Amino acid sequence: MLIFFICIALLVLAYKFYSPFVERQAGIDPNAKTPQARFEDGVDYVKVHPAKAYLIQFLNVAGVGPIFGPILGALYGPIALVWIVLGNIIGGAVHDYFSGVLSIKEDGKSLPEIAGHYFNVYFKGVMLVFTAMLLFFVGVVFIMSPAGLLSNLTYFEDTIFANNTFWVLAILAYYFFATLLPIDKIITKLYPLFGLLMIVMTVSIAVALLISAPQLPEVGDVFAYFDHSHYNNDLLEPNPDGLPVWPLLFVTITCGAISGFHSTQAPIMARCLTNEKYVRPVYYGAMMSEGIVACVWALAGIAAFPGGYAELKSILDAGGPGLVVNQVATTYLGAAGGIMAIVAVAIFPVTSGDTAFRSLRLTITDAFKIPQSMRNRLLLAMPILVVAYFMTKIDFSLIWRYFAFSNMLLSTSVLWLATKYLFDRGSFHWIVSLPAIIGTSVTVSYIMTAGIGLGLPQSFSQPVGIAVGVICLIALVLVHNKRNATTQS
Repeated sequence: MLIFFICIALLVLAYKFYSPFVERQAGIDPNAKTPQARFEDGVDYVKVHPAKAYLIQFLNVAGVGPIFGPILGALYGPIALVWIVLGNIIGGAVHDYFSGVLSIKEDGKSLPEIAGHYFNVYFKGVMLVFTAMLLFFVGVVFIMSPAGLLSNLTYFEDTIFANNTFWVLAILAYYFFATLLPIDKIITKLYPLFGLLMIVMTVSIAVALLISAPQLPEVGDVFAYFDHSHYNNDLLEPNPDGLPVWPLLFVTITCGAISGFHSTQAPIMARCLTNEKYVRPVYYGAMMSEGIVACVWALAGIAAFPGGYAELKSILDAGGPGLVVNQVATTYLGAAGGIMAIVAVAIFPVTSGDTAFRSLRLTITDAFKIPQSMRNRLLLAMPILVVAYFMTKIDFSLIWRYFAFSNMLLSTSVLWLATKYLFDRGSFHWIVSLPAIIGTSVTVSYIMTAGIGLGLPQSFSQPVGIAVGVICLIALVLVHNKRNATTQS
């Protein structure tokens, strides 16, 4: 509980004191005409109030990521909370902020187009492949997870609503319309309300846990956290599978700490903001809020079950993180609160999934200069959603692993892109280059170890990943010193 409160305080303090420093490096110009003002088209470039933009961005990037990921990461113990907060402050919030900055500075364009501007056509091609891949995986994950959660609700037993395929088709039908329609028809009208619902649900779960969770001391008795004599020590032993924290924890908990998916969502609101000064509250603020959501659900995994980590693991083995959400919500909020929380957790991934497919459409149209007519939008959306339906037949855990890897890889690429942007400006690039080096190290370690990668032993892949990070740091220092020497001369 003490760690939890410290984590929440650090996130709020980082927004108050660190984010203005980050903003000063970015070259924000409140007097510049935004893409919305220059390219108003009634479809994607539409004026949106900054408060609405924040709630939409928050909902777009949240989904089930800051819920499912922290629940899975909770098996590692309180270190999950530490990673969420450090990852968010050092990497995730800065990553999201510069995703918004780069997009609003570049006419609301998608990542591959921005990469082509700052690097070359080859890097643009690589970014296009990985951006499209991640968006597609996100869309599929955010079909499968809410469909599975809704079809397993006890309230729907022995009805058509207990059929997983029914919910898959229903969600796909919604995606079809949400992807095609102008942004002010559904997204700007409903998503701010859903964003508020997520805030209410998160606060409700947090308060209920802090009052009643069995693995937390009584309120006011925070020092009891360090006295485990009255608990079963076997139950309090985290990481029952003995999995290595590096790199698996960093890939398991991405949303809430740092997520490449967030950068793919940046152009949606970058095309709607009326002033560059709103980038910080919308993008940095949304990521800080997501970090708080992630902390709450990590706390739920750590503290909500009388059987401790052993019980958490058995529930995950039986029904995945969706079953954990179901049990936490119904146990701590009662029947009415449980329904509210479960429905909310079902809605959130849907609202991220449709914007994932919308972003995929924007990425493709930007890359190939396709006019935004209704016919062209239809021709793009149909095959994407048809393929997505067949992808839902694949094992969820496999899709999640590919999503997790591409998520980390893309976030690292965006941090390097932001490094180039700040480097060219002569700004303090270390705020993005250091997390880019850490992300590179984690990504290399993971792909060398993972079954979807090279499958090498941890004893080999971990040192190699760290060595790659050290090499990147040395190379960056040399380039930095060379630039300074050139500038001074």
